[in-house]
Amino acid sequence: MISVNDFRTGSTIEVDGDIWRVIEFQHVKPGKGAAFVRTKLRNLRNGNINEKTFRGGERVKRAQIDNIKMQYLYANGSDHVFMNNETYDQIELPETQLEYELKFLKEGMEVHVIQFQGEVLGVQLPITVELEVTETEPGIKGDTASGGSKPATVETGLTVQVPFFVNQGDVLVINTEEGEYVSRA
Repeated sequence: MISVNDFRTGSTIEVDGDIWRVIEFQHVKPGKGAAFVRTKLRNLRNGNINEKTFRGGERVKRAQIDNIKMQYLYANGSDHVFMNNETYDQIELPETQLEYELKFLKEGMEVHVIQFQGEVLGVQLPITVELEVTETEPGIKGDTASGGSKPATVETGLTVQVPFFVNQGDVLVINTEEGEYVSRA
């Protein structure tokens, strides 16, 4: 059990039979009445985000999550195959469980597969990934001074806004949490 006063960003808890990760939390001590903790939680089974308020000092069950380092191998129809780098065990995850992550996944990439008591909950991507630009309009000399942007499609099919100087074939660093361009690699 864990006290809500000990919440940290990234803590995993079990509430109402579901597994949740704390995204944000705020301790509130109103002038009148009891203290409470306002949280924003992500359901690790379906990805939904809920806001929930707990009474100060309330205790909830801690969920023990296992992060297993795996390598993304390939797509097998609508399933995607991952391999444990230490035991060489392979698991298949359905496309429906990886909708957001597929925008950033490419073959050979290492990720963390999240499990709770043997149940695979999903995939945790690195904060940034490097992806090659497959399609964008060519840059025109002098465009960099304007500070504008143009759309570019990367090798996974994701479209991001990039500066005018980015050309087809460039490798970009993309933030997986925001889905935005960070820099050229």
